[in-house]
Amino acid sequence: MAERIPAALAEKFRKRLTFYQDIGIDLFYHDRLPQRQSQAGAQHAALQVRTDFTEEVTLPKPVQKPQPAKLAGTALLPAPRFNALPRASDVSLFDSINKIADDSLPRILNDIGDCTRCKLHRGRTRLVFGDGNPNAQLVFVGEGPGRDEDAQGLPFVGRAGKLLNQMIEAMGLQRKDVYICNVVKCRPPENRTPEKDEVEICSPFLLRQLDAIAPKVIVCLGSVAAQTLLETNRGISHFRGEWLDFRGRKLMATYHPAYLLRNPSAKGEVWKDLQKVMAALGLQGKKGQPTDAGKSS
Repeated sequence: MAERIPAALAEKFRKRLTFYQDIGIDLFYHDRLPQRQSQAGAQHAALQVRTDFTEEVTLPKPVQKPQPAKLAGTALLPAPRFNALPRASDVSLFDSINKIADDSLPRILNDIGDCTRCKLHRGRTRLVFGDGNPNAQLVFVGEGPGRDEDAQGLPFVGRAGKLLNQMIEAMGLQRKDVYICNVVKCRPPENRTPEKDEVEICSPFLLRQLDAIAPKVIVCLGSVAAQTLLETNRGISHFRGEWLDFRGRKLMATYHPAYLLRNPSAKGEVWKDLQKVMAALGLQGKKGQPTDAGKSS
């Protein structure tokens, strides 16, 4: 039989319980089974209510970021962040320019006017448009005017120009038979290479010149001319001496006459390139002998 709690201890429990009742705590112990059953029922009812709403309202699931796969022995670097930029057009610079009906060299020169479209105009003396036969079958395209060209307003009239004249005459032609122009029409300071924005602004006029003349063959003199028309960053040594296509016309890239002045040993390579051009145009050399170079092209 269980022992009775001593009266003194029982009185202490009574006072303690009375204190808890005064502060809002009624019972320390009671049978919790009915409470658990009641809570389970409430939860079931709540779930039932939510189930009723799921047919009408679907809450979005939280998006979980996919974890990158780990490779054995490889430290994963954080993914690079890119700014949202507009997608570059697949249309090339020249294909995006519509041909102008009945365009002509005088009209192009008039459209250029007293050009101030890029910073090159600040240091020019004269605008150098082009020179030669407007119906030529052969067009030479250079880089840009130098000091002599800037002073006279004509392309290739300095030392490099004199060498180009000799090259043209060796092909059995005269300067007046061909057309000569440059990528940019104003002299770059200190004869530096034209910058990208200068080329982009000026080259549409070059394209119009080529369309207006409609030559059979275009010879690019140097990297700038070749890279501009071919829209490439590759060095000229990668494609020099090869026939390339430019808007349905034959294009040959070779070294610039100014390069030949510094590297005379390269003249033989340029002459081989020009012999291919002669064969394509059905030309004979200065001595009247038919050329056998370029038959493989």
